[in-house]
Amino acid sequence: MKAPILKKVAAGVVLSLSMVGSSFAAECIAPANPGGGWDFTCRTIGKIMYDIKAVDQPIQVTNMAGAGGGLAYNHVVAERNTDADLIIAASSATSTRLAQDAYAGMTADQVRFVGAIGADPGVIVVAKDSKFKDLKDLLEAVKADPSKVTFAGGSAVGGFDHLKPLMLLQRAGFTDIRKVKYIGVDGGADAITQTVGGFTQAMTGDMSEIVGFLKAGEVRAIAVLSEERIPGFDDIPTAKEQGYDVVAVNWRGMYIPKGVSDDTFNLWADRLKKVAESDEWKESMKANGLAPFTKVGADFQGYVDGVVAEIHALSKDIGVIK
Repeated sequence: MKAPILKKVAAGVVLSLSMVGSSFAAECIAPANPGGGWDFTCRTIGKIMYDIKAVDQPIQVTNMAGAGGGLAYNHVVAERNTDADLIIAASSATSTRLAQDAYAGMTADQVRFVGAIGADPGVIVVAKDSKFKDLKDLLEAVKADPSKVTFAGGSAVGGFDHLKPLMLLQRAGFTDIRKVKYIGVDGGADAITQTVGGFTQAMTGDMSEIVGFLKAGEVRAIAVLSEERIPGFDDIPTAKEQGYDVVAVNWRGMYIPKGVSDDTFNLWADRLKKVAESDEWKESMKANGLAPFTKVGADFQGYVDGVVAEIHALSKDIGVIK
């Protein structure tokens, strides 16, 4: 093994990349400090890619925190646009921030979204003794009198938790979404506490946030916002099967530079698909509370385009952006 070679990146950050053999290995940028979702995505998917021989060298991980992913995004667009050996961890937070113009003028079409292979599904939860028996009960109550139903979520106003019930209500034919009451608190646990305590009527969040409360019998999940029911939680119906075509998941995936070839795009999509199909990834999802969510290549790019457009429109409707 040769000594680390220093490579200069955006904003004067200097990071070390180890050289393997006679050439650089592929690199995965985690747009955050070690720990957390983006770091998990790079390290876990990168390791499995090497373990199952989808790549022939270990993938190097670079942590590039800043601006909620914006520093890494700008770095890729401005300096690495044609780097075929670069992948970047992304999630629903990435597409939401792009939709809300949070990356200083950067747009979603400046990179290529190559795939997602796992997700933390969105959920709508009520207290165990709530009068709302299913999703229709809740949404119809909002439509009848928005002032009497308040949602609590772990994201700020305009964040992904806020947008989930708005998407559901739009499918239910309710368009005056500025009247929908929402309070943002410090994480999913606090949002559940607000709902269990009767301060709000429903919680909007992610599956991983509610598992302990479900097992304790403190809440009822009336909808999961995934394509299919979640293994191990098969009693929770999807919004789709209740008549509301909304899939809102915190997906774990990757984007790559826009300037690479279609062959490179398809190659990374194929590598991600191989990881998704591996026993190693299935075990990792189970250990980390993720549900299957495999969209790769053009299918995933189309999905992200649709999500960005919808969130952008919703965010304008509620005044988060102009």
